[in-house]
Amino acid sequence: MSTLTRPPVATDSPVRRPSPRRTGRRGAYKGLLFALPFLAGFLVTYVLPIAYAFSESLHEKKGTGLGFGPTRVVFTGFANFTSVLTDGAFWASMLRTLLFGTAQITVMLGISLLLALVLDGVAARAVRFFRAGLLIPYVIPTVVSSLMWLFLYSPTGSPILDLADRVGMVIHFFGGLNTYLSLGNLLTWQGIGFNMILISASLQALPRELYEAARLDGAREWRIAWSIKVPNITGILVLTGMFSLIGRLQLFTEPLLLRQIAPESINTDFTPMMEIYDKAFKTGNYQYAAAESLVLAVATGILAFVFYHVTNRKMS
Repeated sequence: MSTLTRPPVATDSPVRRPSPRRTGRRGAYKGLLFALPFLAGFLVTYVLPIAYAFSESLHEKKGTGLGFGPTRVVFTGFANFTSVLTDGAFWASMLRTLLFGTAQITVMLGISLLLALVLDGVAARAVRFFRAGLLIPYVIPTVVSSLMWLFLYSPTGSPILDLADRVGMVIHFFGGLNTYLSLGNLLTWQGIGFNMILISASLQALPRELYEAARLDGAREWRIAWSIKVPNITGILVLTGMFSLIGRLQLFTEPLLLRQIAPESINTDFTPMMEIYDKAFKTGNYQYAAAESLVLAVATGILAFVFYHVTNRKMS
């Protein structure tokens, strides 16, 4: 017997599709899983240390038995923050670093901009060669480059001082203004290549039709650079300036190493980071150093925010 197959019965019920809300939840879960490694790293390397520093800053070491007994850590609330806000040495180091950074960053970005403008008009093969050469100081680790300049500044083994002595010149790398010039030279040497690469990349992104139109109008290269190129890369100039400002407020390795040959010119509170280091690892006052670190972080964030918005408003 042959079996009869029934034709499919048509139904009016629509095909069920997942709701947009459910689809959105699935996408959010997938995005969260994708970002989970970064969030875990951010939590461990940033959030937890900041929380621990804040917890430490709310305590203070106090001795027992008229100062002759063992010390114990007690809760003092915001007493450390009050002391930091009235600490003249800390704020003097902050002001010193800001004034020094303002002058050094201006010179560094000016040289980086000039080099980027020069390379923008050179053949592509030559540009790659010079970019690689100028980027070498940035690639060298900070400690290594600082030790190299430490040798060049050393009064006992510096080839620069030896050459100057042979021609009858007397050079002092440290003492007064020379201390800032020597440190600024080191920092500028380190940062020119990196900032030049960023500025040069912004120049390469500009449409070349602007230059051709300006040349047809009779504009020379310096006029094109000043009136067309520079105004169109103000964004990257502000960004590099802000990053450099943050880096100067965190200045630590270079002056700490240079202090080995010029302790009379570079004090332990020469920069805020050196002041914090001295309080934590030489004085042993970790709680006060934690409060200084948090105040420095907040002050750096505020200054960077103000700098970015003020310069952006002036250049827009």
